[in-house]
Amino acid sequence: MSISLLLYFMNVCFAFRRNGTAQVLYLFLMSYYTHPLCVCVCVLPLGLVQKVDQRLPVANEYLLLSGGAREGVLDLNPEELGDYAKGADFDLDFTLLVPALKLHDRNQPVTLDMRQSAPCHSWLSLRLCDPTTLARWSICCQEENGIPPDEEEEDEEERGMGHQVSGAVPPSVHSPHQSLDGCYFSPALVADWFWGVVGEAVDELRRSPQRGIPIPERLERNGPLTTLILQAGSSRVLYDLLPVVSFRGWPAVAQSWLTANHFWDGKITEEEAISGFYLLPCPAPLGGRPDREWRLAFSRSEVQLKKCIPFPMAQAFQAAKAVLSRLLARPRTGLSPYHLRTVLFWACDRLPPSYLSSPDSDTPARLLLGLLDDLAHCILGKNCPNYFLPQCNMLEHLSDSQALLVARKLAHVRSDPTEHLRAALDQAQQAGQLKRKAAGATNGHGGSPGHRYPASGIISPSDDKLAARLQQLVTENPGKSISVFLNPDDVTRPHFRIDDKFY
Repeated sequence: MSISLLLYFMNVCFAFRRNGTAQVLYLFLMSYYTHPLCVCVCVLPLGLVQKVDQRLPVANEYLLLSGGAREGVLDLNPEELGDYAKGADFDLDFTLLVPALKLHDRNQPVTLDMRQSAPCHSWLSLRLCDPTTLARWSICCQEENGIPPDEEEEDEEERGMGHQVSGAVPPSVHSPHQSLDGCYFSPALVADWFWGVVGEAVDELRRSPQRGIPIPERLERNGPLTTLILQAGSSRVLYDLLPVVSFRGWPAVAQSWLTANHFWDGKITEEEAISGFYLLPCPAPLGGRPDREWRLAFSRSEVQLKKCIPFPMAQAFQAAKAVLSRLLARPRTGLSPYHLRTVLFWACDRLPPSYLSSPDSDTPARLLLGLLDDLAHCILGKNCPNYFLPQCNMLEHLSDSQALLVARKLAHVRSDPTEHLRAALDQAQQAGQLKRKAAGATNGHGGSPGHRYPASGIISPSDDKLAARLQQLVTENPGKSISVFLNPDDVTRPHFRIDDKFY
């Protein structure tokens, strides 16, 4: 194997990804590696979703991650994510976490019920929430017997047991000696509801196209995801939209993670590392209950930790992901690039900082081979501990035949990584060629129906004010969090907040 050739391809692949899309972006934005177009494109349709259905928090905090769900930005079951090819189906891809519930008040009583779930999963009871919240989300709640609260109340009335107003807190909850079971927030019902309201918003966009708001090209359901592809001038932007529950703070089940030594110690504060977590509508792969079981996700923390990864290791990770994305695309075997990200974090904790940051030219190559070896070890042992919750084995669901198949593929890559990196680079170049051809065809025919864009740009100058304003805020406030507030009655005029200042 030629180390110099290997490094060349790794650097090209890494540069392609880094320059081709944003690395990460909060909406509550983190002003770090931003892509203003993508903010402009996704903010406005979300405002229409809020207008269609008033259940989403008005002052919401969306997390926009670079890369679609198939890129491994989240721990989701890979079999459900659908097949999309860069260049053929989209040009840029992102994952957007949309909080259906934002439980950021530390005084808000919340019941995470992990008694009947696999590690890293939980049921969520809204029994202690205020009556307004219960009334708003009663359509997505279930009682212990699986019956929605409204239907159960009707049954009780028929049995002569009295009637209670829909969404009101049952009297039994106010007694500290009573059980907290019931009023479970159902991830399956939430995903169904979200798919419906996004569909209504998309239909509205198609019926009444507005200048500056891209026309939806495709809307599809992939497991818990709502996948939306928007045509923005010459670019097709794919968004994997996922309804989640957002929390501030840190769950008690992950407290032991805070006491261990980590590669990010001294680089970021503990407050930055544990600013919050999410519940994803995704059950355990083995015997999980889709109607009850949420999966814990620490995406906010991962955003912060990625900033602390030494550059040679970041290069190695991008190269490994480029290879594995092709390797794992078909057939999907229960393994995703998120497992590689987990291996990356563990390796950064285990290896000496001087080795990870070594200026030697062959350091990224050694780290790449190490990541492939670590992943192969996890697959053969069917054991990959979650970085934040080590008691959760993320590969427990793999069958022996699946593990053997993936291990063979990895061994093939390990024998000649340069050739596989060259193939990944060729695939990226082909995707770029397809994009240019599609852009030429679009420009030659005047754009989408009812929606004309200039041949040289994505959004006309008059429609580019939001992107330009956002870019200015990002440039002038590096490393700060920027919030975007939307008025559902006028989604074209968002307001920004940096710390406590409004713009």
